[in-house]
Parts: sequence; C-alpha cells; structure tokens
Amino acid sequence: MKKFPPVKVVKGFTILEMLIAMSVFLIICAAMFGLLQMSQTRYASENQLSASFQEARLAMDQIVRDVNVSGYPSLNIYPSVPTDPSTYAVGPVAWSPNYYPSTGCQIGTGGGGTCTSPGDYDLIVETRLGTDTNVSWVHYYLTGTTLYRAVTPKTTGDPLAALSASGSAVPFLVNVMNNAPSQLAAIVATYPTMFPTGQPVPVFQYMCDVSTGTMACTNAAAYNSPLNVRDVDITLIVATPQPDMQTQMLKLVELNGRGHTTNVSQ
Repeated sequence: MKKFPPVKVVKGFTILEMLIAMSVFLIICAAMFGLLQMSQTRYASENQLSASFQEARLAMDQIVRDVNVSGYPSLNIYPSVPTDPSTYAVGPVAWSPNYYPSTGCQIGTGGGGTCTSPGDYDLIVETRLGTDTNVSWVHYYLTGTTLYRAVTPKTTGDPLAALSASGSAVPFLVNVMNNAPSQLAAIVATYPTMFPTGQPVPVFQYMCDVSTGTMACTNAAAYNSPLNVRDVDITLIVATPQPDMQTQMLKLVELNGRGHTTNVSQ
C-alpha cells in the first residue's frame, strides 16, 4: 500500500486573537493621534505667542528710536528764536494743554497732574524725522487695547488739536492689555507679576532732569515739566489674538524699554 506523507495542518489566528490585536493597534493609533493633536495645539499656541512678542518688540524699537532722536533741532543751536516754530523743537516731548511759550504742565500718574499729554497712555514726541526739513509731532496713545501712532508736521497751537485734525492716526499695536478694564481681573489673577498692584500698568513713565541728576517727574517738584523729560520708560503688555486652546486663557508677553533724550531743550 502506498504511503502518503502526513498532512501539515496550518493553524491561523482565532477571531479572539484578531480582536485583541486590532484593539491593541487601535489603542496605539489613538495615543499617537492624541499626541499629534496635542503637539499641533501647542505649536499653534506658541506660534501665536511668538508673533505677539515680535510685534511688540518692533513697536518697542520704534517708540525708543523716536524718543532717542526727540528734541532735535533744539533752540540752543540758534543765536535767536526762529520766527517759524516748525523749524525747531521746543523740547523732546510736546505737551497739552498750554503749549509753548508756556513752561509746560505738570506730569502726573493715574490721571493726576495737569497734563493731558504726556500721560500714562499718551506721548507726543517732537523731532525732525528722516530727511524732513521741518519738525514733526509723533503721537502715541492707547485707546482700549489698541496703541495708535500719528505723525503730523509741527504747527502753532495745541499739539493734540493739530494731531486730531490731521487724521493721521493708524493702529500701531493691537491687543495691548496695560489698561483693559473689562479683562483686568482675569488677567491679574493669571499674571499677578505683570500687574503687581492689581491696577492698570502705565505704558509711559517719565524721568525728569533735576539739579542733582534725574528722578521720576512726579517726584521732581519744580522740575516736573515736559521740558525736563530725560528718559521715557515704556511697558508693553500684549496678549495673543486667540485664547490658549488648552487653558482657554489669553497668553501675555511683557516688554520693557527706555528711550533716552540726548538733545538739550534750551
């Protein structure tokens, strides 16, 4: 009788084994997609924060440059006061009300003092820009959460009136949270070190020349005048355009800078 070789039995996976393998595979896939989504969310958040920082840094650089060149050309380079006020700068910082030939108003904080400008959220720089032959007023002011910049040729009369009439103001930096009343409580709770007193933070603070050096204009007594401003300290607290996707809170960055005037007023 002819003998046949034994038949090899090929054993496959059972349905239970297949189900277990598929379950493990799906769990691994779910974990991988979860990590991918988390990574994308973090990237979007960090990208927003980086963009806000870059915009704030560029704004800070521009403000500091404007302050650094303010007050040029000063009156002390002329043998007598020119008849055309647009050809010279009375001082590094223009003021309102009672502009030149007044000696200036008193700079205050939190609404104090007699100056409408300069103030916590308002600054007018007086200088010659670029290749211009005459002096211009450069105005920075915060309205809501938008910092505006306006430039107009210097004229006679009140600077704020001339700047308002020129219609030259454009949004310069958005999402500035230094003074955002409707959001202040939530922001202070999340970022207490940015708002150490729990109150709005001035964008501009001023140092004045006094007989012994410089000090905060608000403490400078008789020297408290825009004509004596030597340094302008700038603080920009800027939020991301959209809340963080994980915490649903706005992310903030804070930048600090100082503009130093080198042109003597008188």
